[in-house]
Amino acid sequence: MSDPLRSLLAAPPDLPVAAGLAALDQALRARGAAVVHAPPGTGKTTLVPPAVAEVVDGRVVVTQPSRIAARAAARRLAHLLGEPVGETVGYSVRGDRRTSRRTRVEIVTTGLLLRRIQHDPELVGVGAVVLDEVHERHLDADLTLALLIDVRAHLREDLSLVAMSATIEAERTAALLGGVDTAPVIRVLGALHPVQAVWCPLPAGVRRTDDRGITPAFHDHVAATVRRALVEHEGDVLVFVPGVAEVEATVRRLAGVDASVHALHGRLSGAEQDRALSEGPRRRVIVSTAVAESSLTVPGVRVVVDAGFSREPRTDHRRGLASLVTVAVSRAAAEQRAGRAGRLGPGAVLRCWSEAEHAHLAAHPEPEIATADLTAFALEVACWGSDDVHDLALLDQPPAHAMSAAKEVLVDLGAMTEEGRATPRGRVIAGVP
Repeated sequence: MSDPLRSLLAAPPDLPVAAGLAALDQALRARGAAVVHAPPGTGKTTLVPPAVAEVVDGRVVVTQPSRIAARAAARRLAHLLGEPVGETVGYSVRGDRRTSRRTRVEIVTTGLLLRRIQHDPELVGVGAVVLDEVHERHLDADLTLALLIDVRAHLREDLSLVAMSATIEAERTAALLGGVDTAPVIRVLGALHPVQAVWCPLPAGVRRTDDRGITPAFHDHVAATVRRALVEHEGDVLVFVPGVAEVEATVRRLAGVDASVHALHGRLSGAEQDRALSEGPRRRVIVSTAVAESSLTVPGVRVVVDAGFSREPRTDHRRGLASLVTVAVSRAAAEQRAGRAGRLGPGAVLRCWSEAEHAHLAAHPEPEIATADLTAFALEVACWGSDDVHDLALLDQPPAHAMSAAKEVLVDLGAMTEEGRATPRGRVIAGVP
């Protein structure tokens, strides 16, 4: 292990996850696999990769669900080491890579790692993979976990795997990782400060959504709630809305407030994302999609304003149409968003719905494998050479009708044979980002 990482572990930042690093070390040396169960803000993305690098030979690859999160995590860890990104710690995302031969910890998007596994199943030069935010249950993350378990069982017994989860999915993940015996689960207690919940429902008779989506009246209400937050509370304000259009609508409505207003979403350039994540001389309002929900640290935030919506994939298999739909946020996601206000000290979350409405929200978001279009998923499974998706160690099996519909599309495209094998054309299609 390189000296900068060892020095960091010798005098780590005061983060709750540091208390679990000895147990993680023991689990990896004994079993080669572990699950770290820790809430957001405990420092797992910062300290777990160096701890894993202490145990294994080869590069430690760490996944993040978005390009913003991957780049930010690499910058954070490199800063703690006193180095530029691309030395001991680097990142690789679509269209942007900063690594070198000296890189020991490489942070990547989950989709990029999935492509690597398909092209190099043995993951030559990689000593361990750390899967972050597995509880978010994105489709590519579920599949990547399953393929890594397959790799470890049949090709690379020496490959260490660590899954990091903020929810009770940790137990199910540990059962998959461990094979016959459940993998060790290292539990880390959170250190969040108390967060006051302020209920800010719409006036009676005003609708949040209509056939066209979120109403202008509700956009006005979200902006008014942000202005209220700036008056009644201290610290930077993080605003959650479901998509890019809603980010832009909210930013426009906040013109003239006594703060720097920044948009934050995946379509922005790296420089624009960096500006949104960097503290400045003025108080900030960061209007964000779900990218800031759990996998990304936004410094300086003491107040969260939550519009109460998320955007999730849904598929109409009868018509063969897939889309992103705006749905009410789950209680679990609402709690994760609120937690962003409690990292630095006591904070507040202003929720743009009522306490009565909160009680009727779904407990957890549905996993994407249950709702999304499975065409790309089915093609990846075929490229992997699996005859039966049930042979893969998935947290949830895909709906049979959705897989059947996906295979019909792939056969029609010439990407898959009737027997379910990927064709040369299918492998080319799978390689397109």
